[in-house]
Amino acid sequence: MTIQWFPGHMNATRKAIAERLKTTDVVIELLDARLPGSSANPAIEGMTSVKPRLKILNKQDLADPARTAEWLAHYQAQSATGAIALDASQTAPAQRQAIIDACHRLSPNRGGLAKPMRVLICGVPNVGKSTLINTLSLKRQAKAADEAGVTKQEQRILLADDFYLYDTPGMLWPKIIVPESGYRLAISGAVGRNAYDDEEGALELIAYLKAQYTEALRSRYKLASDTAQAALCTQADEDILDAIGRKRGALISGGRIDRQKAAEALITDFRSGALGRITLETVNQFTKWLSDGRKAEAELRKRREAALKAKKGTGRRADDDAPGDRDEAAD
Repeated sequence: MTIQWFPGHMNATRKAIAERLKTTDVVIELLDARLPGSSANPAIEGMTSVKPRLKILNKQDLADPARTAEWLAHYQAQSATGAIALDASQTAPAQRQAIIDACHRLSPNRGGLAKPMRVLICGVPNVGKSTLINTLSLKRQAKAADEAGVTKQEQRILLADDFYLYDTPGMLWPKIIVPESGYRLAISGAVGRNAYDDEEGALELIAYLKAQYTEALRSRYKLASDTAQAALCTQADEDILDAIGRKRGALISGGRIDRQKAAEALITDFRSGALGRITLETVNQFTKWLSDGRKAEAELRKRREAALKAKKGTGRRADDDAPGDRDEAAD
């Protein structure tokens, strides 16, 4: 399954970001600390590369601390880029000051009423922008919900007399070329519910957890008795999902497992942190996935170009491609 989700308002967001960048001093990209690479939008990266950038790894209290440190070092090593981590346990004044200080380090010549700091904050849907903004401003200025696509238009928030923060709606990759990222974005809640299948997402999550966080998976669902004959890591992903379903009472007539409900339970536990502090990708893992995705995309483009050349002079329509060679979404 290839997950794609780029509703119409996201294209409008892309245009709004491009316009706002003309008067922006620093760009903040809010990332999910549990999937820092997958939640870093390449479209935003390309648009904002000429501006100082601050990467904020949000929800660090739900992420693996060692991997968060690794990702912070990765982003801090990039040119004109800062990186900090935040979570809900920090007080609003502490969060506000950390962001203001980081932005001033990136753009030291801005500040004061004559030259106020102008900051654009962006990110994928449901990464926590609205919640963070409401916390920083000490009042409800942005609508927040645990679902993708709530914010639909730009908002301006005053964090200090000389510090303006412009919030934009969440925007995903126009085309998600990394399958692993598509699953992770869906599992985290960044993708609309109709764009993915819960069971497939849960199986992808199980495959990663049993390899990387075996004990967290075992202890949460008390799987020891279900895996007495073999180690958990050797069990089929479907069998583990069924075991989770039995433990959570996700049963239908005849004692069969309701895999939809079992999948929903697992994904909910991941999102809430009930599984523990988990990060779904390392820097090296994501780097490889992205490289593989780019190679696959380049090969797809070559096939399309070859097909278009072959059709010249045949009288066939240039857009009469084989279904498998068409892009999933607009670039």
